[in-house]
Amino acid sequence: MYFSANYEQARQRFLAAARDRGAHLESFPLGELRGARGESLSTDVARIGASRGRSVLVLVSGTHGAEGFAGSACQLRALHEAAWTGLPVVLVHALNPFGFSHRRRVNEDNIDVNRNFVDHASLPPERGYGELHPTLLPADWEGPAHAEADAALLAHAGRLGVREVQQIVTSGQYTHPDGLFYGGSAPCWSHRTWHTIINEYLTGYERVAYIDLHTGLGERGAAEPIFRGGVDPGAPRRARAWYGDALTNSDEGTSSSTPIGGNSARALLQDLVDAEITAITCEFGTQDGLTVLRALQADNWLWQQRGPLWQGGPEQQDDPEQSGPVDPEQVARIGLLMREAFDPPDEQWRTEVLDRGTAVIGQAAAGVLAESIGS
Repeated sequence: MYFSANYEQARQRFLAAARDRGAHLESFPLGELRGARGESLSTDVARIGASRGRSVLVLVSGTHGAEGFAGSACQLRALHEAAWTGLPVVLVHALNPFGFSHRRRVNEDNIDVNRNFVDHASLPPERGYGELHPTLLPADWEGPAHAEADAALLAHAGRLGVREVQQIVTSGQYTHPDGLFYGGSAPCWSHRTWHTIINEYLTGYERVAYIDLHTGLGERGAAEPIFRGGVDPGAPRRARAWYGDALTNSDEGTSSSTPIGGNSARALLQDLVDAEITAITCEFGTQDGLTVLRALQADNWLWQQRGPLWQGGPEQQDDPEQSGPVDPEQVARIGLLMREAFDPPDEQWRTEVLDRGTAVIGQAAAGVLAESIGS
């Protein structure tokens, strides 16, 4: 009911539901870039309730574009069904609209937005990604070069250990713009837009409960709340009180996610220095990690074959001069891999995501309200 077929439908449904709730709305257009169906692209913000006060609940979807369908569905259900009596709520829809529309996890520049919130004047050191890069981006996808790359990647895993390889690949890298989990060489559009939204919509609140909605990691259908921090020493206690034993922490090795740098919660901690922040990622599991990685590899290979800004996307195959070396059937197969990894058309999975996502959102709302009343 709340899952949308494409970005444009998701956006229009979000805007309509926000208007019905009497929300203050603002859109941040992504310049002249177009979506997979030729549509304009924007990050949209809806605020319900007071613009200043003791507490605010913040829900973000589409940081990793292709993962935005589940986040958007949770936001839409909340707009239709949640009460939030006395609690202001800010909903940020499609922080990475290009990736959302084109069903890519990354943005228009192949940047992983959730690895982009770093100090680009002092980037993290290279942790070994360069050695793995050729195994992750083979010369072909369904031929001998791919088989050779897989064998080399398995050899690395055997030598270093699977968890260490996962850490090297997923933590964020800043040396290979055509690679996976690329954090960029400068703040990207979504990065700059998120800082603008924080300063326009979140300054003036004393307490911020933050949920960034994602898919792809963990047990299928599960909603894993992953602690993303707070500056004050009480943040871990609050998060544990709100989310219970389900709460995990990448830095402590209890999460399906390895420790990552440059995630969107860092911007909150930088900009809202006087606020009490309790931040999590809510991760909805889909498939095992290797299968998800395979989908990301395939998608990256496809887009690198087509050029750095294949603005038509896999859904637009009308211009034979733009078809490149990839045949439409291969495009469809890779598109299905991405769909299953981040937005599986499985009604049971969707029901679990909505129910469990709603429960996590309710825990955050109750928790931040209780903190306000108890202060």
